[in-house]
Amino acid sequence: MNNKPWAYVTAAWSTDRSRAKRSAKRYCRKLYEAGYTPICPLLSLPEIINVSNAEDMLRRSRILVVCGTAVDETVLTDIAIANRFHVASSTMRGVLTVDKSKKFE
Repeated sequence: MNNKPWAYVTAAWSTDRSRAKRSAKRYCRKLYEAGYTPICPLLSLPEIINVSNAEDMLRRSRILVVCGTAVDETVLTDIAIANRFHVASSTMRGVLTVDKSKKFE
């Protein structure tokens, strides 16, 4: 059984679907290597999943991770939802910086 905490992945995804999925996979791999189970609606059957399920996954996550440098309406909405459910938010850089500092303790 996987005991890694959930990390909900959000970003201002590219309008090019294949490019967006490549980015999402790269972000998820980095989070997995940092000790999290990445939860990314873009990669989780996007044709089937609805917004209420995505909100539930975010609510159950330990952290919301904002990836990339751009911020759009989706990212702002995810941050607002995370705040409402008292889920911590960070950037990918923040998560990876903390992960690296833990290795030196």
